Amino acid sequence: MTVTIKEEDFIQSIADGIQFISYYHPVDYIRHLARAYEREESPAARDAIAQILTNSRMCAEGKRPLCQDTGIVNVFLKVGMNVRFDTQRSLQELCDEGVRRGYLNPDNPLRASVLEDPLFSRRNTKDNTPCIVNVELVPGDKVDVQLASKGGGSENKSKFVMLNPSDSLVDWVLKTVPTMGAGWCPPGMLGIGVGGTAEKAALLAKQSLMEDIDMYELLDRGPSNKLEELRIELYEKVNALGIGAQGLGGLTTVLDVKIATFPTHAASLPVAMIPNCAATRHAHFELDGSGPAHLAAPSLSEWPEVHWAPDYNKSKQVNLDTLTREEVASWKPGQTLLLSGKMLTGRDAAHKRIQDMLAKGESLPVDFANRVIYYVGPVDPVRDEVVGPAGPTTSTRMDKFTDMMLDKTGLIAMIGKSERGPVAIEAIRKHGSAYLMAVGGAAYLVSKAIRSAKVLAFADLGMEAIYEFDVKDMPVTVAVDAQGTSVHNTGPKEWQARIGKIPVATA
Repeated sequence: MTVTIKEEDFIQSIADGIQFISYYHPVDYIRHLARAYEREESPAARDAIAQILTNSRMCAEGKRPLCQDTGIVNVFLKVGMNVRFDTQRSLQELCDEGVRRGYLNPDNPLRASVLEDPLFSRRNTKDNTPCIVNVELVPGDKVDVQLASKGGGSENKSKFVMLNPSDSLVDWVLKTVPTMGAGWCPPGMLGIGVGGTAEKAALLAKQSLMEDIDMYELLDRGPSNKLEELRIELYEKVNALGIGAQGLGGLTTVLDVKIATFPTHAASLPVAMIPNCAATRHAHFELDGSGPAHLAAPSLSEWPEVHWAPDYNKSKQVNLDTLTREEVASWKPGQTLLLSGKMLTGRDAAHKRIQDMLAKGESLPVDFANRVIYYVGPVDPVRDEVVGPAGPTTSTRMDKFTDMMLDKTGLIAMIGKSERGPVAIEAIRKHGSAYLMAVGGAAYLVSKAIRSAKVLAFADLGMEAIYEFDVKDMPVTVAVDAQGTSVHNTGPKEWQARIGKIPVATA
């Protein structure tokens, strides 16, 4: 029997799914993150997880994005061979139209991050198309759809290697995970694809991230095969690295490790590892010709009673409008701050334009002297918002500009997410600056600290324009102090030693 899938039903299902996953975490992720919060002993990591959980509930209630990076869309289709599509469009075109509608929804517009030309013009397509479509023909009369929005911070940390058949997968993973830093916003999960060919291994890794997180259930019942034994071994050993939430050091770096395998050539052992971040976003549904898919909203009772709020007893309040270099120099690594006043924003494209203008001897349109810059590309506001979700972007992408900004513009501090590299840390030390870290995965929560937002320069860059935010009690942690001490180095080392299962590397 042939089943007909109407064009409109397919497109609407994709559009609805895009909206759904933008503001609802999968329930399995919430349950595992709540357990990680309960057992976490690191104060910094516990605070970060509290912000992520609070942000998650706020997004579920307010139907706004979990993260300002609303991702690049991956669509995995299993099309039954008894299915016909009532359309003149290709599957790529159908999926792109669904993505377009989902991202341009006026009730919850999502940030467009996809660029048409990756090498030269890098022009934003403005609707987050095209998406990445994978199609498999299977027996049956249904269309199975797995939909995911993958953020750039976690996707950029993907790793691939062609191991020798005699090499240890465990050794490679434990050597590689620390090189990924915290830009993938742990705690999340690792998807590992083994076998096939280079591209097959990467596809297996990505598909494994669509599976439910079930590590606590697996630990409770025990492994039933060698693959499950390997999952548990990697889960325990990766967490013993002590990287922790946001890379600050702690007990939980990964909530689960998924492994998918495929037969391979006798001479080969291709391995791909792709992380999923704290903004894990995916959904699964079927189309059978009866109409568009319906995704049931999770009950708010699934969220733990965790409600993060500023701690005025433990955090130092900072007035950005009167901030001096002397005050910046007094901040200590790991110290929590609550920022109030006016800050500037800027990320990759803005920094490159500033570099080009300075090289030409041109005057900058914004005065950075004694100011703080926030690495962010916010979502557009709706209703009474002054700005949409506005969490930090990965700061290492700005490392090569750091010395220039501190030396040539008078900038005195920066805010972003994850670690800074050696070049940036040396520039921070040399100029007596500081780097502050906001929590990746808490974008909607962070946006509530922003009282006003206006574009000051480079409006043509869209979300990468230079804004001025007026903030009240925005939470940050001193990640690199004026002496160049980085908590992303000291924190994981401390917790790796505390956990005690893996020898601590010495410098």
